[in-house]
Amino acid sequence: MPADFKNEFTYKKFLEEGREDEFDKLFEDAVGMVTNEMLGKKHPLYIGGNEVFSHEELSEYSPIDKNLVGKFQKGTREQVKEAIKAAEEAFPAWSGMDYRDRAAIFEKAAGILSRRKFEVSAILSIENGKSRYESVGEVDEAIDFFRYYAIEIIKNKGYIRKSSLKASTAKVKSGFQGAPGKEEKVNVVLRPYGVFGVIGPFNFPISIPAGMSSGALITGNTVVFKPSSTDNMTMLTGVELYKIFEEAGVPKGAFNLVTGPGSEIGDELVINPDVKGIAFTGSKEIGIGMIKKAYGLGLQKSFVAEMGGKNPAIVSKYADLDEAVSGISSAAFGYCGQKCSACSRVYVHASIKEEFISKLLDKVRTFKIGNPLSKDNYIGPLISHSALDKYNKTVEEGKTSGRIVYGGKHMELGLDGAYVEPTIFEAEHNNRLFHDELFLPFLAIAQYKDFADAIKMANDVPYGLTAGLYSKKKSEIKEFMDNIEAGVVYVNRGTSATTGAIVGLQTFVGWKESGLTGKGTGSKFYLQQFMREQSRTIVK
Repeated sequence: MPADFKNEFTYKKFLEEGREDEFDKLFEDAVGMVTNEMLGKKHPLYIGGNEVFSHEELSEYSPIDKNLVGKFQKGTREQVKEAIKAAEEAFPAWSGMDYRDRAAIFEKAAGILSRRKFEVSAILSIENGKSRYESVGEVDEAIDFFRYYAIEIIKNKGYIRKSSLKASTAKVKSGFQGAPGKEEKVNVVLRPYGVFGVIGPFNFPISIPAGMSSGALITGNTVVFKPSSTDNMTMLTGVELYKIFEEAGVPKGAFNLVTGPGSEIGDELVINPDVKGIAFTGSKEIGIGMIKKAYGLGLQKSFVAEMGGKNPAIVSKYADLDEAVSGISSAAFGYCGQKCSACSRVYVHASIKEEFISKLLDKVRTFKIGNPLSKDNYIGPLISHSALDKYNKTVEEGKTSGRIVYGGKHMELGLDGAYVEPTIFEAEHNNRLFHDELFLPFLAIAQYKDFADAIKMANDVPYGLTAGLYSKKKSEIKEFMDNIEAGVVYVNRGTSATTGAIVGLQTFVGWKESGLTGKGTGSKFYLQQFMREQSRTIVK
């Protein structure tokens, strides 16, 4: 039986215990070990517990300096079909296992990842350019997912509800709705679908795939997992996730890893009738495209999807501006703005706009840009040079359609990575840059006079993922809570205006076009999305 859930919170514990130097040394030693012993190697696909190689390879390079991370297989459509078949064959035994035994496997996985957290965090930083704090925090989140879902399935007794209908002494000649009869024993159970395709993003390549995969697996489904493998590659963390599951006791074939382009690997998962569900995190365009394609083919798949955001923060004239500046700057520019929950637009009361912008500029000027493996650098590289092209085009558009208040430059730092300045842009709300998801360190600011108008503008996008408010006025807080259209809402949060949901505390869920089911990760409702209900009646 798993113990009561507690978040991992690695950095917080080291800091509170006065051991920050030890934290830094553990991370830096791990970077050295990973650099010397793990980079540049060749990695297979894992299908049915076997190492499988393809005819072509994919070379993955670090966004930090373009050094080789490793060589991975360019999987084919036929190899995806083999993985699906292996997952199908593993399904009866895995789904038939007692839920407590599956929970124990994920408790073990949490322990393995906890022991290896600095090593995996170092891989993550090298692979996608996060700082040590972001990477350790992400690995902590993966550990939390394993433990939280293990506890949830046990708390809910495998999602089996028993009830009965007493026998009646009355007799009828023919049956009808509600007719008296013999005793009925009823079990209402949630049962797994079968094979799930799990498609992970580059920006959280360990925690999001860990959460989606463990959600599918712990409920009895089997998985074919595709990490981000095309332009924004993060395949080494995917390999590490496979190895952790294997060591924890996930049986052969229950979890399969196939790297390769979405046009083949992802597409086969979508169109293959033997795949019963898709868990996906990525752009709205790709997510909606997959759903349309599957249902257009008459395939009734279950989709669990998070599809981005365009997340606002409102700064009231009753705000603590220092708190607002702290939360908004970190939410907008942490990990170079490459988070679906990043704060990308701000609506600030006209009476305090200039003071807010002045304080924001003072804060952003303190952010050091450079190699994220260095302790002092807050902002690392964009994930790829295609992201840099998008940044440059966005800045040019901003210059003609509004005012670039700060930033807008590509930084030449002697590293072959895409390093750019955090950029602050001012315009009217109807500007395109307030409405389209950019995935860049680009913050748009507009002013408002009436609080109701601020909420109206905040809601005036297709997305509804996260939102923040800074105000000390109770009536404004209530109005915001009652009317904002977002699944994750924060008020006066100095650590971050819109990012940083904590497993078991804040469910991470998208409304509108940011999600599908209205149920979020890290919550008591998440696992139910991977199962379907069945009512079983036996008459005594």
